[in-house]
Amino acid sequence: MNFEGLDPGLAEYAPAMHSALDPVLDAHLNPSLLQNVELDPEGVALEALPVQESVHIMEGVYSELHSVVAEVGVPVSVSHFDLHEEMLWVGSHGGHATSFFGPALERYSSFQVNGSDDIRQIQSLENGILFLTKNNLKYMARGGLIIFDYLLDENEDMHSLLLTDSSILLIGGLQNHILEIDLNTVQETQKYAVETPGVTIMRQTNRFFFCGHTSGKVSLRDLRTFKVEHEFDAFSGSLSDFDVHGNLLAACGFSSRLTGLACDRFLKVYDLRMMRAITPLQVHVDPAFLRFIPTYTSRLAIISQSGQCQFCEPTGLANPADIFHVNPVGPLLMTFDVSASKQALAFGDSEGCVHLWTDSPEPSFNPYSRETEFALPCLVDSLPPLDWSQDLLPLSLIPVPLTTDTLLSDWPAANSAPAPRRAPPVDAEILRTMKKVGFIGYAPNPRTKLRNQIPYRLKESDSEFDSFSQVTESPVGREEEPHLHVSKKYRKVTIKYSKLGLEDFDFKHYNKTLFAGLEPHIPNAYCNCMIQVLYFLEPVRCLIQNHLCQKEFCLACELGFLFHMLDLSRGDPCQGSNFLRAFRTIPEASALGLILADSDEASGKGNLARLIQRWNRFILTQLHQDMQELEVPQAYRGAGGSSFCSSGDSVIGQLFSCEMENCSLCRCGSETVRASSTLLFTLSYPDDKTGKNYDFAQVLKRSICLDQNTQAWCDNCEKYQPTIQTRNIRHLPDILVINCEVNSSKEADFWRMQAEVAFKMAVKKHGGEISKNKEFALADWKELGSPEGVLVCPSIEELKNVWLPFSIRMKMTRNKGLDVCNWTDGDEMQWGPARAEEEHGVYVYDLMATVVHILDSRTGGSLVAHIKVGETYHQRKEGVTHQQWYLFNDFLIEPIDKHEAVQFDMNWKVPAILYYVKRNLNSRYNLNIKNPIEASVLLAEASLARKQRKTHTTFIPLMLNEMPQIGDLVGLDAEFVTLNEEEAELRSDGTKSTIKPSQMSVARITCVRGQGPNEGIPFIDDYISTQEQVVDYLTQYSGIKPGDLDAKISSKHLTTLKSTYLKLRFLIDIGVKFVGHGLQKDFRVINLMVWQGSFKSLLVPKDQVLDTVYLFHMPRKRMISLRFLAWYFLDLKIQGETHDSIEDARTALQLYRKYLELSKNGTEPESFHKVLKGLYEKGRKMDWKVPEPEGQTSPKNAAVFSSVLAL
Repeated sequence: MNFEGLDPGLAEYAPAMHSALDPVLDAHLNPSLLQNVELDPEGVALEALPVQESVHIMEGVYSELHSVVAEVGVPVSVSHFDLHEEMLWVGSHGGHATSFFGPALERYSSFQVNGSDDIRQIQSLENGILFLTKNNLKYMARGGLIIFDYLLDENEDMHSLLLTDSSILLIGGLQNHILEIDLNTVQETQKYAVETPGVTIMRQTNRFFFCGHTSGKVSLRDLRTFKVEHEFDAFSGSLSDFDVHGNLLAACGFSSRLTGLACDRFLKVYDLRMMRAITPLQVHVDPAFLRFIPTYTSRLAIISQSGQCQFCEPTGLANPADIFHVNPVGPLLMTFDVSASKQALAFGDSEGCVHLWTDSPEPSFNPYSRETEFALPCLVDSLPPLDWSQDLLPLSLIPVPLTTDTLLSDWPAANSAPAPRRAPPVDAEILRTMKKVGFIGYAPNPRTKLRNQIPYRLKESDSEFDSFSQVTESPVGREEEPHLHVSKKYRKVTIKYSKLGLEDFDFKHYNKTLFAGLEPHIPNAYCNCMIQVLYFLEPVRCLIQNHLCQKEFCLACELGFLFHMLDLSRGDPCQGSNFLRAFRTIPEASALGLILADSDEASGKGNLARLIQRWNRFILTQLHQDMQELEVPQAYRGAGGSSFCSSGDSVIGQLFSCEMENCSLCRCGSETVRASSTLLFTLSYPDDKTGKNYDFAQVLKRSICLDQNTQAWCDNCEKYQPTIQTRNIRHLPDILVINCEVNSSKEADFWRMQAEVAFKMAVKKHGGEISKNKEFALADWKELGSPEGVLVCPSIEELKNVWLPFSIRMKMTRNKGLDVCNWTDGDEMQWGPARAEEEHGVYVYDLMATVVHILDSRTGGSLVAHIKVGETYHQRKEGVTHQQWYLFNDFLIEPIDKHEAVQFDMNWKVPAILYYVKRNLNSRYNLNIKNPIEASVLLAEASLARKQRKTHTTFIPLMLNEMPQIGDLVGLDAEFVTLNEEEAELRSDGTKSTIKPSQMSVARITCVRGQGPNEGIPFIDDYISTQEQVVDYLTQYSGIKPGDLDAKISSKHLTTLKSTYLKLRFLIDIGVKFVGHGLQKDFRVINLMVWQGSFKSLLVPKDQVLDTVYLFHMPRKRMISLRFLAWYFLDLKIQGETHDSIEDARTALQLYRKYLELSKNGTEPESFHKVLKGLYEKGRKMDWKVPEPEGQTSPKNAAVFSSVLAL
């Protein structure tokens, strides 16, 4: 099926697509299947779903027989009924294939076909199954064994296949040819050219071979010569599906409208005898799939993506009574197939579920199916157990088959010689770091081998990979670094966790500046360097922080929240967990392959250079789209009041967009001009191996004003003709973004060659003036740079590996041309600083940032950024006005010399992205930041939960006369769930080492009034909806039960994380004081705090946090639990079976009141110190456990305030 040109909104699956599974249900069952199941209001767990023992199906009428989950949350991409056995095959967007046996859909086999691409089509053969992906054809046995794996050209984009003979296969796709493959020899035998590229659907009859094109045409070709016999122009937009039966061809598709493509409700029907169209068939659904089901008549089945199915005759009228509805778990139907017997229909949806509809209770998929082979159970003879711990146990007791042949071990002594097994060589890193105590050496594990495994490799095998993508080996001594030339500050940094987590990790050792780094342990944190680049673009920083919308997963909003944290931090690292959480939910990000699995990210399997360049294009496009949404919801009034907002364009477009004219000139003289725009450019390198000198400006101009010869349609000639396509620039962007595309050794050699030529020319130019060493020490970085008007002569080290200029000059010519040249400090002194702006159409761009890929075979590589931090940032952080280049390597930040930002040693430091900005960019924009969050966020809002009842409301929202003021007390508590378990290893000395901490997600946030007549009444009690899979609800500690966070079955007040985050941000900005117990972890998981050395540093000001953990704590003593404090001071028993955030927040408020009472408002610290000593003595005696007396009550069961009953 062709999806080209469809509305992108169709790819935005509903939140239920990735919703968490209820652990008390079947592991393969999605909770969205429970949408019609009523739950017990008391929250009794569901043990299982009732399954009907028999399904009543009327003979001849299609009804649903079974529904089964193929792969949870992963959309089904293709379904196919096996033509030889009673099996149904399903392929997913994740490249996974699953087969189901019989009408009961019993899982038969399941295996991975492709690790990255979706399965486009499936074809069953006698001995196995053919799977087609984007550029790969794989033939596998039904059990999963590979028979052959045929790799196509990586530039191919295949969509369809057709078996014309038992051994001849045709493959078509978006290119302008169709491949013929011989399955016997697994060779390409023929390549047929097609006039209209984009063959996505293929069918065959005994007369013709049919090709469906993305342009909306259907071509009929001769079976022997492959020549076009006839062509039907079915739809003006695009073709969705078509089918052929007898002398009829029916097609459905999309028609062009002023607003884009629209689904056409008229099916085009053609008579293949007369080769002409007959009366179109109007249907009552939006057709996306269609098939002929010729049982008694030649009726058609028309399916829409929303699940509607209509049967009608191709030559008659469609009757609305013939419509039935498939109930997909996801919002869209993705695939449809009909069995060979026409007794079964299969539907696959966007949630990974497969629905089987049949017209009989016991259908068969094929008229004559062969018997399916099943795996035999393991039959092992019962033998007596052998005790291996006995040294004298004779090995002859082990049963072996009797044989009269000579055993392999019975070689004659003349032909064999005993040899000891040689030990593998010791890792050079172990020898370098080893410390000897006597004759025993100790060294830390370099983690270059698999855990607890030492492979014996006596000979190094030849590398099959490109030498450019691998760090070459070199002999190093014990005292040398084993990472080749990778500088220590460029290596991948990791956080070492202890018993206290991050609290005792010294981040200041890696960052002595006042700028904030980013933590790398979060999934998909490879984009940290690009987040820093965007942050240090002053107009982008201000624009993003002024943006606020109602969209749940808006990257611009989450990026603005993250920028706010970076602004407030004083050198402490932040984490972008909320931003990356929203990033993982964007369907386009997953489709572009930007979401990395944890294993791929840890091992460095992904090509980080290509990944970050795709991410760069994606984030600019996404921010541009987010900024174009001009509707400001009522709850967020004031978000559109920024000076950035204009009524027609996005400021991201004004900053990054380059307006162009694309001209196509045919050899007949006809010229076509089309206007377009782009947010970034990709470097296109000349194919020159002679060592010719190219300035960077020449390559940049070649990439911007791209000229190429290609085949294109000419309206004048009415056919495809060779055309010359040129690109002219109409308007240059304020920020020039360049993807370097150094993805192979060819581009790397070009950079290396040009750097060598530039070095020779620089040495020749400066002559004997070049110094051998640096002119100044890098340690004294505040004094970096030359005095005003004085040019410091560079050193030889500064000129090596440099090809990139710090500034470039661009000039728009009158004939729509573009002049680009390198701009140096000498040019600046010669022409004057204002010379470039005086002449119309002349602009000077300064290098602002470079993102580089660090090649390191030991760690899998990493991404870092060199950023020129401007004066405004230094003014805010340090109170000084100057500019400086910095290296940003996650949480490592270090000042560097400006020459280091443009030095690229292609052996380990490869450029990926460049950012150039216009001179005086900040003066063109209003850089004021207005907080867009208003008090309306605290007012009542609707719950996302469908089953919430008013009687279950656990809080009362604030009234307008109750809005908090500065200094008001608010009780706060949060509960969490676990998304990923902690990864740890046990050292040889018995201690545990945390490799990766558990990933927590906030599940419930409660805020309680701290004063007034309604003191103790919650005004926020939000359960946070999540689309990510929860591995542990921590019910004993959080009180969160399975289903509480699912909008379809939850009875709680369910809302989004963004909505609750805005409420807390408003409370922080207004100046309230938060009272709670253990607020450090709460604020961190909510993403409202950062770490600072050995103690916490909240984005919440210190005077706004009243944490009872520290109020009732003595130095160098243990922290005391809230339960014990409540029992000791308040004589209350809390947290009996589970925790409750309302109970905890209310108890923390009471403890704070008790603290004020005991300490006399802090005026008598000595008397309070005696109280604490008594507390610790009592705790040691009780072993910090609360006794269980009879009749003990807790605040949750005690009498509630009278004002609560009145409300």
